[in-house]
Amino acid sequence: MFESPCKSINVLDAWSENQEELRETQPVSSRGTRKRVKTKKKKPKQQQNATLSVSAPQLCADDADKERKENKYRPDEPIVRGIFQIGKNSHDVVLTATRVTWTPIQPETPTADHDVKRQEEYVELKDVFAVKVKRRRSAGQQTGGTLLGITLFQCKKKGLKLKEHAIHLNNLSEDHCEIWFKSLKEILSVTRRKGHALSILKDCSLEDYDGVVCVGGDGFVAEVAHGLLLRAQMDAGRDTDSIFTPVQAALPLGIIPAGSTNVVACSVHGIRRAMTAALHIIMGHHQPVDVCSFSSMGRLLRFGFSAMFGFGGRTLALAERHRWMPPSQRREFALIKTLANLKPEDCELSFITSHGAEDQIKAERSRDGEDICEHGSWQTRQGLYLNISIMAIPCLCSTAPRGLAPNTRLNNGSMALIAVGNTSRSEFIKHLKRYNSTTNQFGFSFIETQTVKAVKLRPHSQGSCADDVSENEECNTKTMPIISSEGTYPWNIDGDLLEVPSELLIRVHPQLLTLFGADMEEAEEAPVKCSCI
Repeated sequence: MFESPCKSINVLDAWSENQEELRETQPVSSRGTRKRVKTKKKKPKQQQNATLSVSAPQLCADDADKERKENKYRPDEPIVRGIFQIGKNSHDVVLTATRVTWTPIQPETPTADHDVKRQEEYVELKDVFAVKVKRRRSAGQQTGGTLLGITLFQCKKKGLKLKEHAIHLNNLSEDHCEIWFKSLKEILSVTRRKGHALSILKDCSLEDYDGVVCVGGDGFVAEVAHGLLLRAQMDAGRDTDSIFTPVQAALPLGIIPAGSTNVVACSVHGIRRAMTAALHIIMGHHQPVDVCSFSSMGRLLRFGFSAMFGFGGRTLALAERHRWMPPSQRREFALIKTLANLKPEDCELSFITSHGAEDQIKAERSRDGEDICEHGSWQTRQGLYLNISIMAIPCLCSTAPRGLAPNTRLNNGSMALIAVGNTSRSEFIKHLKRYNSTTNQFGFSFIETQTVKAVKLRPHSQGSCADDVSENEECNTKTMPIISSEGTYPWNIDGDLLEVPSELLIRVHPQLLTLFGADMEEAEEAPVKCSCI
């Protein structure tokens, strides 16, 4: 939950991408930009409604040619190149926008050119439906393992049958495989960049579909959910530059889990299993879900399911600044570093409590235009906090089988507020470890929990201490609050980094979105303990 593979969002600055150039001894990055693929398939009039997928690999010649012309991109230009062992022999492997080609590495002979050309093999990327990192793991091992390389999964046709065929590209270098894996994922994905799914959902005609399915982690799920809800507000004429009562999304959302944590998928499926998720979608199991809106200075920033401020936000912010690291190492480094530099946030926390069944009745009214946050008075706390979590769903996952917020449900019209006050590092670590056990993780005097329907958090700009200070620098006062050097505060919103310069208002909107799935009490995942604390 602490990190998503997506890059951070700054509400003040535009998001941009940078391509890194690699050394000649490593896979080589091309001069051109990546090909972007966007498809829209019109449905015959007699065809029934379909499900819109925003992640399955598809190619459209007209759109691809248009993109290629605009970006002056040659389809045969190498994107990355490297050496892999395929079978028993080493091969020179080249990735382009349309295929992966491999040629045996042989000693030079008078007929070498003819032999190499004859023995060249390739797979068209339009026939590849998945790519994964290949590791050897011992019995019962859930994560990690010895790196073996990467595997491509190809759909091969044999007569009228379609069969899965695995192509193993073996290489023991973490950096080498990380570059190839990232490049292949970017090409195979219909969504090309952060925010692409949002732009598709804003422009696409949704009348021809009866559902949207996404394949990804929590950050991507949140982006698609935000896109569906934002589209609904646009169609309803809602002014998102004001505090408004949102309308429900027009289509249900299906989630095929493919991330590192998958708390949204686990909360509606109970398990990180693609087959279970697909069957919920096929059978049409609908589960209404509460959604949060995040606003600052009277403007809607985004919709989402959960948020963390303080330790959770700063861990993600630190990880984002070290994206050159492999993902697992980056997460562990950021967690350990933030714990080592653990500092509280000085802020003013206000909230409106929820009143159970009474608010459920008001929740029904809210769908007719009445804001449930108008009912109730604000309570205010001011002080030093190590972490503040606000969650509209239980957030079940393998590291917290009972959920990061076990006191809330998917559609009870409220959020769980968990405020962790200032304490020693050892006590805070005890709190974190209890998420993975049956012991109450909130059974500490420095933790306050509330069931709420609205939260306002206003950080105070007192003191400054960077997240990335060296061990020799003077920044070890336990009560010294920290702020960003740029005047913004990092929030972890569904695994995405959101940098907010001022007060953030979080409201819950009952049953605003429908997911394919069911209400789960506990994840059926094998518990995974964090090895770094």
